Amino acid sequence: MKRYLAELVGTFVLVFVGVGSAVLDGHALGPLGISLAFGLALVAMAYAIGPISGCHINPAVTVGLAVAGRCKWADVPGYVVAQIVGAIAASAVLLVIAGGVAGGYDPAAAGFAANGFGDHSPGGYGLTAAFLTEMFFTFVLVLTVLGATADKAPAGFAGLPIGFALAITNFAAIPVTNASINPARSIGPALFVGGWALGQLWLFILAPIVGGILAAIVYQMVRE
Repeated sequence: MKRYLAELVGTFVLVFVGVGSAVLDGHALGPLGISLAFGLALVAMAYAIGPISGCHINPAVTVGLAVAGRCKWADVPGYVVAQIVGAIAASAVLLVIAGGVAGGYDPAAAGFAANGFGDHSPGGYGLTAAFLTEMFFTFVLVLTVLGATADKAPAGFAGLPIGFALAITNFAAIPVTNASINPARSIGPALFVGGWALGQLWLFILAPIVGGILAAIVYQMVRE
């Protein structure tokens, strides 16, 4: 139970800080600032809850680790549910904060940093580009997690490369999809935006999971 609670808290922090930076000050921070917010939040959580749960805080990471034999399949449902609950809770708190601005805040009209493609892509990128972006940048993140936490990796430093991996993948993915690379991160805001965000949510669940599985398969091949 403590592992699941740690995952809930860690995902809450990641979404609250990362999505919060986009919603509350995205125009000033830009993609660079938002990417660093996500990456540094992950570094912080890696050291805060890593010893408790492994700090997956991302269903794609959990599934990738399970495929690679580094996480028990029996733990996957609990981890994923905790991550999604944490992301929804963070999004709810952010919506209350954003609504405190003069004139209020409409998540459906403002977008609430939800992930999208086509008309809802920041750069106007279509479905195929969005799917490949989410799949391969999640591949990069999960591959980094697997390598940085391997037995032969330097002890005590895994949080840094993993956080850097999330930041650099966000750099490139934000213009295409607003950068999900994490199904829980997508589910939270989408529930409050509704409409198009829920209609496109399938991609931001499926593509990162496929990327995580691909990373596990490739890592096993390279490791062997």
